[in-house]
Amino acid sequence: MSDPVPALDKSDAPADTLTGGPRRGRVRGRAGTGGRLRGGAPLPLLLPALVGLVFLLLPLLALIVRAPWRTLPDQLAKPEVWQALQLSLFSATAATAVSLVVGVPLAWLLARTDFPGRGLVRALVTLPLVLPPVVGGVALLLALGRNGVVGRLLDSWFGVTLPFTTAGVVVAEAFVAMPFLVISVEGTLRAADPRYEEAAMTLGASRFTAFRRVTLPLIAPGIAAGAVLAWARALGEFGATITFAGNFPGRTQTMPLAVYLALQSDPDAAIALSLVLLAVSIAVLAGLRDRWITAS
Repeated sequence: MSDPVPALDKSDAPADTLTGGPRRGRVRGRAGTGGRLRGGAPLPLLLPALVGLVFLLLPLLALIVRAPWRTLPDQLAKPEVWQALQLSLFSATAATAVSLVVGVPLAWLLARTDFPGRGLVRALVTLPLVLPPVVGGVALLLALGRNGVVGRLLDSWFGVTLPFTTAGVVVAEAFVAMPFLVISVEGTLRAADPRYEEAAMTLGASRFTAFRRVTLPLIAPGIAAGAVLAWARALGEFGATITFAGNFPGRTQTMPLAVYLALQSDPDAAIALSLVLLAVSIAVLAGLRDRWITAS
């Protein structure tokens, strides 16, 4: 019979050189906290992080502090405010719907297929992210204006004119917001396992049926997160909208345009409109985007 293995006494465990305690217990304690080191963030990282946090929050806090709270109900009760808000909500929702219809297939094309020049296509799709919005508005005028490359055909064949109309607002917002949706959905598609689609096709499903019944449920959180980002971007669009659709109250004047116009004559009204946009944006991002991104 072999001798029993002697129990390891705690005093035999290698001691930690700083605290004198067992080193094994210290390592186990760190692993139990998910790999996070105790003692907080390093000072060289903490200070820039705090500066960045203050830099991002200070303008928003200043907006809240300087808000005309006493006259705020009167400012928000003006008819033009509600017209601009309703138009902003409608146009942002319509632009997001357009982005979903054409952006999800585009994201699938970039993530699931190989074709010559795919990298160039991806770069062109994401170009509106870095393109100045005013330049985007000028490009839309040259393409879809009454004398534009495609706009003249729309005008002569169908009698459709997009610039300086509510439809023009939707087009301008979709142009700048769709890349957010495409990037989010493409990333989710690349993370999803394609073997589920292949298994569905081996069972007789067509590629479109596999996409509709298998892939879409898998990437639904990514689609929702991208849609929320696109909606928020469309809600705050200014440059492309004012260049392509103009600033006509009740027809093309969205909330950002109303803020810019009010800032020139009535700063209190501009602050009140800004607070409305801030509240709507925070409510949407906190209530929807965080939920879906966490789920994904």
